Parts: sequence; structure tokens; C-alpha cells
Amino acid sequence: MKLIFGGFVLAAMAGALWARRRYVVVTVEGTSMAPTLSDGDRVLVRRRRIDQVSTGDVVVLEPPLTPAEIGPPGQDGRQWNIKRAVALPGDPVPPGIDDSVSLVPPGALVVLGDNTDSVDSRQRGFFDAERLLGVALRRLGGPRL
Repeated sequence: MKLIFGGFVLAAMAGALWARRRYVVVTVEGTSMAPTLSDGDRVLVRRRRIDQVSTGDVVVLEPPLTPAEIGPPGQDGRQWNIKRAVALPGDPVPPGIDDSVSLVPPGALVVLGDNTDSVDSRQRGFFDAERLLGVALRRLGGPRL
């Protein structure tokens, strides 16, 4: 009996470690994604690289380094933004983002909040793909995004 229980505990720990490496729960702060997401919503995020992101995905990433515009860091010491990916590397740059280039440069993406009052690529320009945490899959207790 001890051997079966020990195997179960080991499998459960391995499963938890696997999930922690691939998924993270993020709490939305602010209204930049309203009405899709509201302040206080908790979302399940799957860790992803830029080549695993599609236009229209809701992504979590760190903003460009402009300390005057960034609030205090979260519990992990980092500041996260949640926005919608609207253009990926090689895509045409949407109007009002950066008139000096016609295509999104490699290693960058354009993100916009669903709320027109969002601070996003319209003010901050391109976001660095290396600062991408992942793609939001669903609001906890809610439908897929």
C-alpha cells in the first residue's frame, strides 16, 4: 500500500511541476481590456514564445522600459500588461503606431487594449517579444478568450 501511495504522490508532484512550467494565473489590474476582461479577473495563461502567438490572441507581457509610465512591480518583482496582439513580426504596422517602418520588426509585436483608453502600442510603440509571458486562455470560471 505504501508503494502505491508513494507512486501517486510522486506522480502528483511531477504533474504539478509540469503544469507550473507551462501555465500561470494572472490577476487583471485596470480596465485596459474592458469589456473582455475586468479589473480583478483572474486568467489562466499558457507560457508561449512569439512564434506561438497568433494575431488576436490576448497576451501577457512586460511593457517597454519606461519607468515613469509603469506602476509598482507585482509580487514577482515584474510589471505585467495584458493586451491583444494585433500585429506580429513581419506583419504590416497598423496606422497610428510607428510611421517610420512599414512592417513589424523581428522580435517585436503590436498590442492594443480592448478599451480605447488603454495605454498600449499607440503610446509605447512596439513591445519586445522577449518580454512575453504567454497567451491568456480563459478567465477562471469563465469562457475561453
